[in-house]
Amino acid sequence: MTQMPPLHLRHSHSPALTPQMLMSIRLLQLAQAELERFVNDEVERNPLLDRAGPESGAEGGRSDDGSRGAGRPPGGLSRMSAGSGRANPDFDLLSALPEKPGLRQRVEEQIGLELSDPLDRLIAVVLADALDEAGYFRGDMEAIAGRLGVATAQIARVLAACQQFAPTGIFARNLSECLALQLRERDRLDPAMAALLAHLDLVARRDFACLKRICKVDDEDLCDMLAEIRSLDPRPGSALAAGEPVQQVVPDVEVLPARDGWRVELTEAALPRVLINGSYAAQLRRSVGGGADRDFITTCLRNANWLVRSLDQRAHTILKVATEIVRQQDDFLTRGVRHLKPLTLKMVADGIGINESTVSRVTANKFMRTPRGVFELKYFFTVALGSLDGQQAHSAKSVLDQIRQIIDEEKPENVLSDDAIVRMLQATGIVIARRTVTKYREAMRIAPSGQRRREKRMAEQEARLRAGRSVLEGA
Repeated sequence: MTQMPPLHLRHSHSPALTPQMLMSIRLLQLAQAELERFVNDEVERNPLLDRAGPESGAEGGRSDDGSRGAGRPPGGLSRMSAGSGRANPDFDLLSALPEKPGLRQRVEEQIGLELSDPLDRLIAVVLADALDEAGYFRGDMEAIAGRLGVATAQIARVLAACQQFAPTGIFARNLSECLALQLRERDRLDPAMAALLAHLDLVARRDFACLKRICKVDDEDLCDMLAEIRSLDPRPGSALAAGEPVQQVVPDVEVLPARDGWRVELTEAALPRVLINGSYAAQLRRSVGGGADRDFITTCLRNANWLVRSLDQRAHTILKVATEIVRQQDDFLTRGVRHLKPLTLKMVADGIGINESTVSRVTANKFMRTPRGVFELKYFFTVALGSLDGQQAHSAKSVLDQIRQIIDEEKPENVLSDDAIVRMLQATGIVIARRTVTKYREAMRIAPSGQRRREKRMAEQEARLRAGRSVLEGA
């Protein structure tokens, strides 16, 4: 007879998260631009909310009940009344200016000017749809030919015409073709340069001996060719690429020197202020009866109070976490990256008595302006590497900086292997494995010792040739 495991019922009590609590948690991890959009949406939806602009203090400020003396008038009219002659504070003059033309717009203008045949123009527009941000053509010519019902040769002919557009190099299908288009415009695409472009993998590996043999040139010619390649633009469409504008980093926190250490402040951008229009709420309550209308006003007032409290709590928590980070990383601020200490989310959470997950949310997408530059809050969290004395641990970022400095200072005749770097770090008391040094070096995109040795020798040869030319020209 099969015995069934006993069943036990157990009651447990866990706090249920309300929609408002969930949204408060979400507010903590929103970046600056996301928070601004969220607040604007809430103000748009809720007639009892208003943004607190610079003029709010002159209009009565915020009273004890959170109202504003001159809030939004009944009926949802804007702050600028018709015929008042007062400028709209929300009007952005810069947004009214014409935008800088993007890559797609520039291409379409040139299609209209350079191509006269209607079918060629149609094909060119389809080809333009396959451009990436760098200006490269990423489409399939045969698939486009089949879709349009034309010969692949005609697609290739139109593509070649589009490759004459500005900026030079757009509509290239790969890096080699992009550079070739730019060299052809300079009348520098000779057989040696074409051979070099056909073997860009050797350039990346710094295999100069093989390149000289393939291109049939000497050291001086190869130096000139490589210098010309470096002067070209491998991403010709990037400067004009249409799409989302680059967002400028806006610090949430600023750290300033003070007499007794550091002063930590929230920036204005981190404090989107909203006010509750209490007088308007009272007016609406008097004018509406019961039922759904009154419930709507009650809900709007409750949501408005929640948003104001949540924004205040968000600001307080960010300031609290940032202050603890500054306290624990005082040596970094005072003495530099070499003195960045190992720091974890738990260490900060324990230091200020909040949950570790809250610290994680607060530090996501937040930035701090310090006398040493602007850093993401997560930058200050780094793992610890051991020390030979077993006492002081070293942060991974400080070790990373030391590896970079060691490599920057090495001589061409004494390029260091990863094992040699390990020994140098151990001499300063840092315990680190060779594979860790290799991982850090690769993360910084620094080549292995063999490649660096070839690179430095090539640079020396180039410098000697340049010096020799200067002497000849001076004579």
